[in-house]
Amino acid sequence: MASNRNKKFGLGQSHAKIILIGEHSVVYGKPSIALPLSAVKTKVIIEPLEKKQVLIECRYFSGDLNNLPENMLGLQHLIRYILTEKLFDYSSECGLKIKISSQLPEERGMGSSAAAAIAVTRALYNYFQQPLTQTKLLQLANISETDTHGNPSGLDAATSASSQPIWMIKGKQLLTIPINLDAWLLICDSGIKGKTVAAVASVKQRMINFPLKTTLLLSDLENLAYAARQQLAQNDSIGLGQTFCTAQKALAALGVSSPRLDKLIDLSLKLGSLGSKLTGGGRGGCFICLMPSEKAAQTAAQVLTEAGAANYWIQPLALKENFND
Repeated sequence: MASNRNKKFGLGQSHAKIILIGEHSVVYGKPSIALPLSAVKTKVIIEPLEKKQVLIECRYFSGDLNNLPENMLGLQHLIRYILTEKLFDYSSECGLKIKISSQLPEERGMGSSAAAAIAVTRALYNYFQQPLTQTKLLQLANISETDTHGNPSGLDAATSASSQPIWMIKGKQLLTIPINLDAWLLICDSGIKGKTVAAVASVKQRMINFPLKTTLLLSDLENLAYAARQQLAQNDSIGLGQTFCTAQKALAALGVSSPRLDKLIDLSLKLGSLGSKLTGGGRGGCFICLMPSEKAAQTAAQVLTEAGAANYWIQPLALKENFND
């Protein structure tokens, strides 16, 4: 808890995430691997107000909690829920100003809503000087994520709250896993907002219309996740690149890629990527490229930017400490 002449503050942080493997199949009980992007942060600062109200300040909105726009109703629900918990004697408190500063682009498959939920929860518990377990943190974040995404896997929140890569099987396993890979990850923003809800709904409809074909594609993605876990641990960057390419073909067959993503991914392979695929819900958003070196990643990033990518981030995969906040 920070203080300045007895003035009360609350602070909470989180970070972006990207899914390495297992998009969409994770919703159907298959494994997925996600990577925290610790350099791309969301930060929340809470300070008291004399007037008994809750004000929200962020890049999308500035005003009373009760007036949040539709795309932030999950966060509204979360804040209201936390403030009514018996742990907090909020009735005796003054009002609150909650300032949310995020480096995460919205609707790009980087977990912006989950990162906001994690950071806000941490800041509120910090402000009220209450202990917060990891289990409780993820339970609370799920309140916002359920409102935002309908049926979240929990992967976004778990990775936004973690400093290590996450292996998840929905409702069964949530583990941190080692990475020992002499390669670099280039994450590129396609410049088009992802359409996660629509993509998830389309896969669900495909399961109804084409159950056998869809089930086989999801099984392929499951097998690829197990292969990727082994490749990450055994420094098999060539194998992981092939896994990425095969996964992209399965995701495209599920109908969650897009012409823009396909074009940029094809270009990245010509620029030396060992393997590239979309990440997140798809139909826009980001894609990832496994690069053999930082120099190769930088060179490819410049060309992809000239070809239409809106932004990029580069992260090493070789050292554990690269994932620490």
